[in-house]
Amino acid sequence: MRFDGKVAFVTGGAIGFGREFARALASEGASIAIADIDLPAAEKTVLELEGSGARAMAVPCDVTDDEQVERAVRAVAANFGGIDILLNNAGKHLSKYNQPFGALPRHEVRALFEVNVMGVINCSLSCRDIMRERGGGSIVSMASISGHTPTTPYGVSKLAVRGLTIAFATEFADAGIRVNAVSPGLMGTESALADLPQATMDALVNERQLIHRLITTGDVVPTVMFLCSDEASLITGQTIMISGGYPLGI
Repeated sequence: MRFDGKVAFVTGGAIGFGREFARALASEGASIAIADIDLPAAEKTVLELEGSGARAMAVPCDVTDDEQVERAVRAVAANFGGIDILLNNAGKHLSKYNQPFGALPRHEVRALFEVNVMGVINCSLSCRDIMRERGGGSIVSMASISGHTPTTPYGVSKLAVRGLTIAFATEFADAGIRVNAVSPGLMGTESALADLPQATMDALVNERQLIHRLITTGDVVPTVMFLCSDEASLITGQTIMISGGYPLGI
């Protein structure tokens, strides 16, 4: 299995995308740390993973709190012997953040950037030395197609994730750490379906994407798994779009 002996630290891993990443990594032999602000939900996911035969643990982790992130990372390293994979999955993404900056209260903008940008910074820096001690590792962050045409607070926060991917790939290279990101397009998740009008979703899928269907977690998970694996040993500093062909550009 691709991840035998590896340890993965998954932020926002209790539900949704994070849980799917955790399941996939565990199915290929990784030990999983579910790092989430919702500890009961994280513990529930851990029980599920353990039930399938995986090694897993839950740690309370507010990614905006650098001290709590440090404690979580140290606890996982002490329990599992280190960290090899970091998935920066925790983030804010509701449609209220996809409106003009002037329409969103400043405290909401600040909260968005604290999670989507500072969260990536806090977790990546906290894992760096532990990954270095293991001989290197892989960091994969969740960007978004919105970060390729950024006109809203959410889009700009994900543009920052793309920038951090390049910055950390450069800064962490000597530690043997590869740093990449994925940019999913419009996802057919429960939260997206509940949050966006059907007409908006239809217009994006049918008028902008070249492949006319909603993107699912099953479209994204294999790419993340690839980037985490040794198969991607020469790939770093990249953001891969998984968006049905939207937007294209050179």
